[in-house]
Amino acid sequence: MECKRKVCVLEDNDDIREIIEFLLESEHYEVFSYATVKAFLKDALLNKPDIFVLDVMLPDGNGIEVCKKLKSDVNSSAIPVIMMSANYSESDVKGSLSANDFIKKPFDIGDFVDRIGIQLGDRFVGSVITAD
Repeated sequence: MECKRKVCVLEDNDDIREIIEFLLESEHYEVFSYATVKAFLKDALLNKPDIFVLDVMLPDGNGIEVCKKLKSDVNSSAIPVIMMSANYSESDVKGSLSANDFIKKPFDIGDFVDRIGIQLGDRFVGSVITAD
Protein backbone atom coordinates (compact mmCIF):
# COMPACT_ATOMS: atom_id res chain seq x y z
CA MET A 1 0.00 0.00 0.00
CA GLU A 2 1.38 3.35 -1.07
CA CYS A 3 1.76 6.01 1.62
CA LYS A 4 0.64 9.27 0.05
CA ARG A 5 1.81 12.66 1.24
CA LYS A 6 -1.06 14.66 2.73
CA VAL A 7 -1.75 18.25 1.71
CA CYS A 8 -4.26 20.49 3.51
CA VAL A 9 -5.48 23.32 1.30
CA LEU A 10 -7.36 26.40 2.53
CA GLU A 11 -8.77 28.25 -0.50
CA ASP A 12 -12.19 29.91 -0.73
CA ASN A 13 -12.37 30.11 -4.54
CA ASP A 14 -14.10 26.93 -5.70
CA ASP A 15 -12.42 26.89 -9.12
CA ILE A 16 -8.91 27.37 -7.75
CA ARG A 17 -9.50 24.82 -5.00
CA GLU A 18 -10.71 22.24 -7.54
CA ILE A 19 -7.71 22.88 -9.81
CA ILE A 20 -5.33 22.44 -6.87
CA GLU A 21 -7.08 19.22 -5.84
CA PHE A 22 -6.87 17.86 -9.38
CA LEU A 23 -3.20 18.81 -9.80
CA LEU A 24 -2.08 17.33 -6.52
CA GLU A 25 -4.18 14.17 -6.77
CA SER A 26 -2.77 13.57 -10.26
CA GLU A 27 0.69 13.73 -8.63
CA HIS A 28 -0.44 11.12 -6.06
CA TYR A 29 -0.92 13.43 -3.09
CA GLU A 30 -3.84 12.97 -0.72
CA VAL A 31 -5.66 16.30 -0.59
CA PHE A 32 -7.91 17.70 2.13
CA SER A 33 -9.43 21.01 1.09
CA TYR A 34 -11.37 23.65 2.95
CA ALA A 35 -13.21 26.79 1.85
CA THR A 36 -13.31 28.50 5.24
CA VAL A 37 -10.98 29.12 8.16
CA LYS A 38 -13.58 27.65 10.51
CA ALA A 39 -13.70 24.32 8.63
CA PHE A 40 -9.91 24.25 8.29
CA LEU A 41 -9.26 24.86 11.99
CA LYS A 42 -11.88 22.30 12.94
CA ASP A 43 -10.14 19.28 11.43
CA ALA A 44 -7.06 20.04 9.32
CA LEU A 45 -4.65 18.76 11.98
CA LEU A 46 -6.70 15.60 12.45
CA ASN A 47 -5.61 14.56 8.95
CA LYS A 48 -1.92 14.67 10.00
CA PRO A 49 -0.85 16.71 6.97
CA ASP A 50 2.66 16.89 5.56
CA ILE A 51 2.14 20.44 4.27
CA PHE A 52 -0.37 23.30 4.35
CA VAL A 53 -1.29 25.50 1.39
CA LEU A 54 -3.15 28.64 2.52
CA ASP A 55 -4.80 31.48 0.66
CA VAL A 56 -4.35 34.87 2.32
CA MET A 57 -7.75 36.49 1.79
CA LEU A 58 -10.64 34.37 3.03
CA PRO A 59 -14.31 35.09 3.74
CA ASP A 60 -14.12 34.35 7.46
CA GLY A 61 -10.54 35.20 8.30
CA ASN A 62 -7.03 35.70 7.08
CA GLY A 63 -4.54 33.04 5.96
CA ILE A 64 -1.71 35.02 7.53
CA GLU A 65 -3.35 34.67 10.94
CA VAL A 66 -3.93 30.96 10.29
CA CYS A 67 -0.23 30.56 9.41
CA LYS A 68 0.82 32.34 12.61
CA LYS A 69 -1.44 30.03 14.60
CA LEU A 70 -0.01 26.92 12.90
CA LYS A 71 3.60 28.05 13.39
CA SER A 72 3.04 28.81 17.08
CA ASP A 73 1.38 25.45 17.83
CA VAL A 74 3.73 22.65 18.89
CA ASN A 75 1.60 20.15 16.93
CA SER A 76 2.01 21.97 13.61
CA SER A 77 5.02 24.28 13.88
CA ALA A 78 7.33 21.94 11.92
CA ILE A 79 4.86 21.40 9.05
CA PRO A 80 5.72 23.53 5.99
CA VAL A 81 3.28 26.27 5.00
CA ILE A 82 2.94 27.72 1.52
CA MET A 83 0.92 30.93 1.26
CA MET A 84 -0.91 32.03 -1.91
CA SER A 85 -2.30 35.41 -2.89
CA ALA A 86 -3.18 37.57 -5.86
CA ASN A 87 -3.17 40.74 -3.76
CA TYR A 88 -0.15 40.37 -1.49
CA SER A 89 3.53 40.12 -2.38
CA GLU A 90 6.06 37.55 -1.25
CA SER A 91 7.75 40.07 1.06
CA ASP A 92 4.38 40.97 2.65
CA VAL A 93 3.67 37.36 3.46
CA LYS A 94 6.97 35.56 4.09
CA GLY A 95 8.52 38.35 6.12
CA SER A 96 5.59 38.68 8.47
CA LEU A 97 5.07 35.14 9.60
CA SER A 98 7.45 32.28 8.92
CA ALA A 99 5.69 30.87 5.88
CA ASN A 100 8.05 28.50 4.11
CA ASP A 101 7.12 29.70 0.62
CA PHE A 102 4.80 32.03 -1.26
CA ILE A 103 3.01 31.52 -4.57
CA LYS A 104 1.61 34.51 -6.44
CA LYS A 105 -1.77 33.94 -8.11
CA PRO A 106 -2.40 33.26 -10.88
CA PHE A 107 0.22 30.53 -10.64
CA ASP A 108 2.02 28.32 -13.12
CA ILE A 109 0.70 24.77 -12.75
CA GLY A 110 4.09 23.07 -13.03
CA ASP A 111 5.70 25.53 -10.64
CA PHE A 112 2.92 25.00 -8.10
CA VAL A 113 3.42 21.24 -8.00
CA ASP A 114 7.21 21.62 -7.95
CA ARG A 115 7.08 23.95 -4.96
CA ILE A 116 4.98 21.51 -2.98
CA GLY A 117 7.57 18.82 -3.73
CA ILE A 118 10.47 21.08 -2.80
CA GLN A 119 8.96 21.87 0.60
CA LEU A 120 8.41 18.16 1.20
CA GLY A 121 11.96 17.33 0.16
CA ASP A 122 10.90 15.19 -2.78
CA ARG A 123 13.89 14.37 -4.95
CA PHE A 124 12.27 13.97 -8.35
CA VAL A 125 10.27 17.17 -8.43
CA GLY A 126 8.29 17.74 -11.61
CA SER A 127 9.06 14.39 -13.15
CA VAL A 128 7.25 11.11 -13.34
CA ILE A 129 9.19 7.89 -13.58
CA THR A 130 7.47 5.28 -15.71
CA ALA A 131 8.34 1.69 -16.50
CA ASP A 132 8.91 0.76 -20.14
